[in-house]
Amino acid sequence: MASKGSFIIVGENIHCTRVRLTKGKYVEQLDDGRSALVFREDGKKQYLPIPTDVVEGQDFKDGKVRHVAVAVQQGLYGSNDEKDAGRRYVQAMAREQEASGAWFLDINVDEFSVDQDEKKRAMEWAAEVVQTATSIPLSIDSSDPEILETGLAACDPSKGKPLVNSVSLERVAFVPIAAKAKACVIASAMGATSMPQTREERLENISELVPKLQEAGISLSDTFLDPLVFPVSVDVQNGPCVIETIRTLRETYGAEVHFAPGLSNVSHGFPKRSVLNRVFAKLCREAGCDGGIVDPMQINDEVLSGIDFSDEVNQLARDVLLGKDEFGMQFISAIRGA
Repeated sequence: MASKGSFIIVGENIHCTRVRLTKGKYVEQLDDGRSALVFREDGKKQYLPIPTDVVEGQDFKDGKVRHVAVAVQQGLYGSNDEKDAGRRYVQAMAREQEASGAWFLDINVDEFSVDQDEKKRAMEWAAEVVQTATSIPLSIDSSDPEILETGLAACDPSKGKPLVNSVSLERVAFVPIAAKAKACVIASAMGATSMPQTREERLENISELVPKLQEAGISLSDTFLDPLVFPVSVDVQNGPCVIETIRTLRETYGAEVHFAPGLSNVSHGFPKRSVLNRVFAKLCREAGCDGGIVDPMQINDEVLSGIDFSDEVNQLARDVLLGKDEFGMQFISAIRGA
């Protein structure tokens, strides 16, 4: 297991919304004709059979498979061998993220089912499976207070304080749930009724939320601020807005508070998203951001320290993220010409 770096990584991958393409290295056909997800365990290729109802569904016909949801489904309802494969699939993902420097592992099962009891079973299963394989705490991600409570109840306190993803003015009811569980929290800049559009709105929402956390007994050191990252493909100023918000929040709350924005949101709609994500994480870090919800295999201390802004593609990515390349055409042209 790699030691945790200074950048606080909330590993983002164990979500039932996550998709693999059926054409490529992640899906193969078994000798018996079944389709299966491919994963590695101790360096060896392993297989998770995909249930028939998934293969016959529209997503699969469209070339996509929700791979974490498949693992949960097989883990709960498959044959003994399929249950074992579902468990090992999720554990392989968890171990890989921990080995890459994750501090927390984010779990979200909200999209697994529309049935509340089934979602609770899925959360309990996922929490148990991940914690059996890793030594770091969980981040429980849900928009449903019952699922949040179920996940927090399943957390092993010996791993460390869990993380609630997330509380906000819209989700004030989640604050006492987090406090009761003695959890850390991601404090979102979401407003009570709407998304913030400007730096000022983000700062105002955070300044209203933080006292509510402190009144509930949640300290600044257990608070991870999320200024809300929106794609630069929608508005070229979304990047600099978040960077400047982070800079102001760090000045306002000092060294004790932490950050955990969903950094990869910035690149939606662009090619070579991984380049934009890494450069954005670097720019946010320079502004005072000490962590984020990211894929730890793509963003970690080693990756961030290795970013060279004398490289043309990184320069162009930085220009996009700082609002200097409207519509990102110079970046896109460079990527296509590479």
